[in-house]
Amino acid sequence: MSSVKAPLRAKSVSSQASLPKTELEKATIRFAGDSGDGMQLTGTRFSATSVMAGNDVITFPDYPAEIRAPAGTLAGVSSFDLSISSNEIYATADYLSVLVTMNPAALKLNLQDLKKGGILIVNSDNFAENDLRKAEYTANPLESGELNDYRVVQIPITKLTLRAVEETGLSHRDGVRCKNFFSLGVVQWLFVRSLDQTRDWIEDKFKNKPEIAKANVLALQAGYNYAITTELFQARYNVPPAVLPSGEYRQITGNQAFSLGCVAASLRSGLSLLYSSYPITPASDILHELAQYKNFGVKTIQAEDEIAAMSSSRRSAFGGVLAVTGTSGPGFDLKSEAIGYAVMTELPVVVLNVQRGGPSTGLPTKAEQTDLLSAVYGRHGEAPVPVLAPSTPGDCFFMVLEAFRLAMKYMTPVIVLSDGGLANASEPWKIPDVQQLPDLTPSFHTDPENFSPSNRNPETLGRNWAIPGTPGLEHRLGGLEKDIVTGEINYEPENHEKMVLLRDEKIRRIVKDLPPLELIGPEKNELLVVTWGSVFGPAFSVINELQTEGYPVSMLHLRQLYPFQEKLGEVLLNFEKVMVPEMNLGQLSRLLRAEYLVDAISFSKLQGRPFLISEIRSLNSAALSNSSFLAASPISFSKVMRISSRLSVEA
Repeated sequence: MSSVKAPLRAKSVSSQASLPKTELEKATIRFAGDSGDGMQLTGTRFSATSVMAGNDVITFPDYPAEIRAPAGTLAGVSSFDLSISSNEIYATADYLSVLVTMNPAALKLNLQDLKKGGILIVNSDNFAENDLRKAEYTANPLESGELNDYRVVQIPITKLTLRAVEETGLSHRDGVRCKNFFSLGVVQWLFVRSLDQTRDWIEDKFKNKPEIAKANVLALQAGYNYAITTELFQARYNVPPAVLPSGEYRQITGNQAFSLGCVAASLRSGLSLLYSSYPITPASDILHELAQYKNFGVKTIQAEDEIAAMSSSRRSAFGGVLAVTGTSGPGFDLKSEAIGYAVMTELPVVVLNVQRGGPSTGLPTKAEQTDLLSAVYGRHGEAPVPVLAPSTPGDCFFMVLEAFRLAMKYMTPVIVLSDGGLANASEPWKIPDVQQLPDLTPSFHTDPENFSPSNRNPETLGRNWAIPGTPGLEHRLGGLEKDIVTGEINYEPENHEKMVLLRDEKIRRIVKDLPPLELIGPEKNELLVVTWGSVFGPAFSVINELQTEGYPVSMLHLRQLYPFQEKLGEVLLNFEKVMVPEMNLGQLSRLLRAEYLVDAISFSKLQGRPFLISEIRSLNSAALSNSSFLAASPISFSKVMRISSRLSVEA
């Protein structure tokens, strides 16, 4: 297909008066440019507009690992995906309907994701020789013919933006920074979106900088008008509103949901909340968000290191405060000693770990699920801790509430594993009624008669939670091993073994307090797909399609990763094949193999990006075909036949 190059002067409005509107069930748009081009903001605003239009929306922001990479280079490309639909959706599409690129580097990295015949909007001002060189192009793709499979729309966005904001008197640099709103105006016209909501947001956001607000509004309107008055597009596209459960909705990211979940837990428990954290990508937004809720009694600490963050949370829990800390990847490693201390002292602390790519600093802005084994086993000594994982951005809210419930009931730290595919992604979220949320009122011990901090609930084995300083309840806690009866320091070998078994049994009893497993599909089938974390979205989309087409496949999504829910082993044995797609080298599959001796086959992806729907569909197709299922797996683990006996502890 030939490229359409936009003129600097627009044609008359009447030229497109009869332009047809094409109704779409779903569309996926990606904005891509330098990390300083405002692509995240542009995508977020279009998402918000689409939510207000009634669409179901799923987003995925992709940040460059090199935040300060030289402008125009491949390492500095930032992008924002959003899928809008007239039906409920769970993952962004594999291939883009529209790709907006602000420079050659953005084009080079993202073109492969644009479907053939898709719309490619290009800022033609940024395709000079130097721009092409930095993007490692040997020839101009706008002239070489390599874009012939796409509907290319060349727009001199930078020049047109500067012309639109000229009346504001902004400097050239500040004027150029408005070009993201110009591109947003074009796309909002293309998808029949009103500018009112975006305009109101700009005016509120920059109310203290009226010249900036005016410039951005002018750029937004200029892009919209330009799309109206030029013959760049064959049609406009309309995605009708989705039919969703009635209620009040807002757009929410996983990190925002974590934050609001913490506030809700404080309200439902009647306890003040302390969040202590060392800033780390991509968990820093939780700290930023919670710092805004001082009116709810929320206290935040920006600690000087990870151990300090975890330790201050633990000490706050000792004082009867609702304690939570957050981190990611390497920070989680550093917290391990202090988490072990919370295990020994048996204090309720919630640890939010937003997983990221790679060991060490690795890929701090990319999504992976590589901390599962660390969460389950990554502490010295026998230090069992419950591990939970939300499935969607909105589910992060409810998972925090569940974490606090278990932490206070069983007097234990609880780890919640999010990931980059949830933390920064967003979706429409139905705002719950706070009064309908679980009651988290703590059961503080108040009776001084025969008090000991080691006295336990016979059902949960959780020890007494007493407020220090309460008359008759004065006590100390430390990291040394304690007598199983008195709580005093005790180094005797037999006592230590009893305490290890006691702490282990306490965590195992949580199984009785977990919801039953929910299978998606028949209880017996040829293939079971087991997922956790953000893999839920693309996997659920695939399973729905395959079941509609009559394939013998079921799905099981795990939100409780340690301890596993009851009857999980029985469920797994009802299927001929078990497949586990995850963004690691097979961590959940190893746990399932070790616990239940099932031949769970891992399919791994470690590219810093979530699974595509097509990738999981191809895995399912391979598993259901006549060819060898094992041969289709990139990783195959030998079956471990190990029988172990477990010692039980009397309450």
